Amino acid sequence: MTEPTVRREPPFRVPRDRADLHLFLQAALALEHLTIPPYLTAMYTLRPGTNRHAFYAIRGVVLEEMLHMTLVANLLNAVGGTPCVADPRFVTGYPALLPFSKEKVPIALRHFSVEALETFLYIERPDYVAEPPGHPSVADDDGWTSIGQFYNTIREGLVRLADELGERELFCGDPALQVGPRDFYNSGGEVLTVTDLDSALLALRVITEEGEGVSGTVFDSDDTLFGEAREPAHYFRFDEIRRQRSYGPLDTPATGPTGPAVDVRWGDAYPIDPAAKAAHYPPGSGVRLAADRFNEAYALLLCLLERAFTGEPAALQGAIPAMLELRDLAEQLYRNPHPDPARRAQGLYASPTYEVTTRHFDRARVAMPTP
Repeated sequence: MTEPTVRREPPFRVPRDRADLHLFLQAALALEHLTIPPYLTAMYTLRPGTNRHAFYAIRGVVLEEMLHMTLVANLLNAVGGTPCVADPRFVTGYPALLPFSKEKVPIALRHFSVEALETFLYIERPDYVAEPPGHPSVADDDGWTSIGQFYNTIREGLVRLADELGERELFCGDPALQVGPRDFYNSGGEVLTVTDLDSALLALRVITEEGEGVSGTVFDSDDTLFGEAREPAHYFRFDEIRRQRSYGPLDTPATGPTGPAVDVRWGDAYPIDPAAKAAHYPPGSGVRLAADRFNEAYALLLCLLERAFTGEPAALQGAIPAMLELRDLAEQLYRNPHPDPARRAQGLYASPTYEVTTRHFDRARVAMPTP
């Protein structure tokens, strides 16, 4: 059976036609979403009132990953595709393997810890980015070497197809489907509507530079693009936490952070089982019911995103209360010692599992607010 399009890794080639481009952009949507549950897990496992720098740094990255999902959805709509996120096949089971990477790195739901930060650094790492498939320099490669190469391939496909089909033909999507700045809550960067090749390439630039930084620097480009305060890209924000020191205005990737110390207390987090499943909790128990409520609330968030991406951009504003509910439900779980005696003896706590099934989506759609 062929893996569903909503979560299929594209072939190792530059998109050849519109259908190919749709496949690549849907995969990019899944890729951006893949990082959100692990980042939320690290943030939610922090004991209340502790590690404030880390909390706000991770929170800012999560909001920007939501921004990246929105930008990819705008790209997909602009070229005549339809974003799909409210589908159980879209939600990656954890632990998962990082896609579009030569080294298959496991991405698990870990509590705030050194190990979690090292995984985040690998996801966001600014590394040498290979040329797109077909370039002589990658003639011997048979698969993706990095996420950066994957996004470069989408960029190359957009440029080629705009030349072959013409911009007007390629960017044939309904402008009413675009999520604009007025529909998106505050975060670093800004939602861009995509209507032509220039705006499409700018959207890709925002996605890559917010994650890895402008080439050769530790900072993203939000200050020059949007007039916002200059701040480190995702990789370097995580690096500040890992090294317990902030980056100064003259620091570079080579110097590392030389600014003020960052107070990090690794022990102020609820330890959890990174392979936790709802089935590990006794049926009918309070913990099992709480885990199920969390999964339903997460399904509701994805339903709101899909509604926003497929015709009701204002629905994106409902993501804020949805995420606040997720936080509250997560805190309820983390304060419960794990119900399994062996895991409890290891000092582990219960945790959300992000196992979103058709049943959860069906319940979430019933609970959706009326447009």
